[in-house]
Amino acid sequence: MTLRLAVGGFQHETHSFAPRPTIFADFERPAGFPPLSRGVALIPALSGSQTALAGAMPVLEEAGATLLPLSWCLGMPAGPIEDSAFERIAAMLAADLSDALREGKVDGLYLDLHGAALTDSIPDAEGELLLRLRRILGPEVPIVISLDPHANLTAAMVEYSDGIVPYLTYPHVDKRETGATAARLLLDRIAGGKPYAKAFAQLDYWMTLSSQCTMVEPMKGVMAKRAELEKGIAALGFCFGFPYADFADCGVAFAAYAETREAAEAAAAQFLTFLNGLEERFKPDALPVAEAVALALESSRGANGPVIIADTQDNPGGGGHEDTTGLLAELVAQGASGAVLCLINDAESAAACHAAGEGATLALSLGGKSDGMPFEGEARVLRLGNGSFPLTGPMGAGNHANLGPCALVEFAPGVKVMVASRKTQAYDQAILRHLGVEPKDCPIVGLKSSVHFRADYEPIAARIIVAAAPGPVIADPSTLPFRHVRPGIRMRAGDFGGRAVG
Repeated sequence: MTLRLAVGGFQHETHSFAPRPTIFADFERPAGFPPLSRGVALIPALSGSQTALAGAMPVLEEAGATLLPLSWCLGMPAGPIEDSAFERIAAMLAADLSDALREGKVDGLYLDLHGAALTDSIPDAEGELLLRLRRILGPEVPIVISLDPHANLTAAMVEYSDGIVPYLTYPHVDKRETGATAARLLLDRIAGGKPYAKAFAQLDYWMTLSSQCTMVEPMKGVMAKRAELEKGIAALGFCFGFPYADFADCGVAFAAYAETREAAEAAAAQFLTFLNGLEERFKPDALPVAEAVALALESSRGANGPVIIADTQDNPGGGGHEDTTGLLAELVAQGASGAVLCLINDAESAAACHAAGEGATLALSLGGKSDGMPFEGEARVLRLGNGSFPLTGPMGAGNHANLGPCALVEFAPGVKVMVASRKTQAYDQAILRHLGVEPKDCPIVGLKSSVHFRADYEPIAARIIVAAAPGPVIADPSTLPFRHVRPGIRMRAGDFGGRAVG
């Protein structure tokens, strides 16, 4: 009998302290990702894209399943999702699933989720969404989900699903592979005929974003241990947490799945002990911006490749608006001629550059829309672009950028800045190349990113420096005014005598 399998998705990473809320329009056409897609339009819109759903669909089709496309959407990280936006998205998924059931039996559901979404009044948006869909499907129909490892995994997500498969990499270069793995887990679960036993655990400390990179230690070793433990069970879904979400379940967590409860609990206990032994290695490590720029200037002399400065606290992939100017101001103040900053999200300045034309000089009040601290100065317009181009790096290939009108400008003493009309994390060299800048030829490249840039930039980098310039994605999240995280959590890893939370 042919399986009828529903597929869909909803993605958002919510920063409780970000300067801007997330509205429904943000899901309709996000920069660098497919637009909100529904029903039969979903399959062509997502096929070949850098999404987990794009990896899941071929596996399910090759197994002979009939796909029942629901809805899929993604909003760029920002502040809490407006309740009305979430309700519209949840209603679409629920209605689509109901329509599929009206046409016949649904044998399983695969969802491409993020796992760190909050709304104005719902702290665990994915848990709530899964509950609603579970009520529609009933308790017997398997649901398997994939997650971004920056998910704040909750007991509700585990309870209302049959399997959880997060990406294994940060930078996230295995989205399609993750979707394929999740699809195979769903097929195995259906073939097995009964639910897996589950074990869920949360850590008592947070990991900073920069320490979560799986390309380097300590996380490289953590992922090796995870793979070792998973060999004896069905799955071990490990989520690093997104430490900017102000709710009780914010933090590191994982779920083990096995044929028996004993096997699931044994794997979970071993992994928990291993992670607890590494706490000291997950402390914050970003440099103050002035120190970072000075080090970059020194390191770039005679370097064989660019020195990369990660502007981690204005990372749009973590909820920054990508318009703070602290790094730009410091590059100019220290005379970093030849440096390029990617990018400042400022539609008004981009429009002014297009009105002035290439070669023109104009006064700009650049950026600062989110914090009231623009960079003021005379800029020369070097190049203009429409912001529409294919991404080419390990994370972006298959997706198309849609940044709106863009410009490359230069401030004395020779510091170049890319200005765009929409925000997107600076994780792909194609973003600069579309304005004629070859990153490997620049002495210093500033990137609005925390870790994702490493996938495309580390191979050409002479050195990578993580800088803490002003911005909402605080390198040390323990300094933010959290009110709702659970008692006893150590927001700064290794800080056993630090701030009490209650």
